[in-house]
Amino acid sequence: MSKTNLMLEKANSFDKAGVIKHEVAIALGALKEFRQKFPFTENLASIEWLDPDKLFKVNPDEIGEFFSFLEKRFNQPGAPSLNSNVYRNARLQIKEFRNLLRTVVDDRKTLAQKVDAPWERIGGFGQDKALAKKIIYCFNSEKGVVLPIFSNQHLRHFTNRVVDYYSAQTKYLSLGQEYEHYTAELLKAKNSLPITKGWDTLYFTRFLYQTYPPPDSEPLGVNASSDRRIGFAVSNEQLELQGFMRLLGELQKQGKINGEQFRENRSIWMQQPSEREALTQRLKALLAPST
Repeated sequence: MSKTNLMLEKANSFDKAGVIKHEVAIALGALKEFRQKFPFTENLASIEWLDPDKLFKVNPDEIGEFFSFLEKRFNQPGAPSLNSNVYRNARLQIKEFRNLLRTVVDDRKTLAQKVDAPWERIGGFGQDKALAKKIIYCFNSEKGVVLPIFSNQHLRHFTNRVVDYYSAQTKYLSLGQEYEHYTAELLKAKNSLPITKGWDTLYFTRFLYQTYPPPDSEPLGVNASSDRRIGFAVSNEQLELQGFMRLLGELQKQGKINGEQFRENRSIWMQQPSEREALTQRLKALLAPST
């Protein structure tokens, strides 16, 4: 079976209960709020008004709102946590950081040029430029040219798993050029199938990490107890929702509830937090005789 046909098969069976789709909707809502607070793409002048405290606060030291969003919402499997000095450096070199932000939102710049911009001038932003890639994704996510995958190694891994034929000659490419190359290959694969073409890039990324986990990352299945999931960190509430959705899915599979009842129970769980425990126990009672 070709890699394309295998991906089609896996995509058809992915996230049947809609749990990940719901998580992605929450994540995209959070990203929208972030973009409203930092409207750099829509209003270039707002970059000049960026308050240093939004990056890193002093007396006492505290990560500012801008980087706090990136740190809490994005979680690259296999990537080490950044030292807070990285954010302090951005504050200390805010003029340089503002120039880099202008590059990030410049539609005349390619993805490669945005990654290859001189991020290393700010201590801690160099190396694989994972933090820079997160920023680039945040302000270009709607353009369909970038994926929330911040490791070139992971991009290469996914390309090897889902693309049948592609140019693997990247030896003489810069970090940004390689990043753009593999991103383009994965987007081409995504858009080649009707089922994945309409997926948001974050949802597609979740599919890749769950279906083809890189060797250096933890398995990201729906049943995973860890909240280290690609794209955005998962809250305890979301983890509880996953368990509840699995319960509804099993009840529907056994014929204990129909589609309308599935939706009604999900709505009650979402809208009435105080009823969640009792609702879950009632539904588990329906499930018990068949287990």
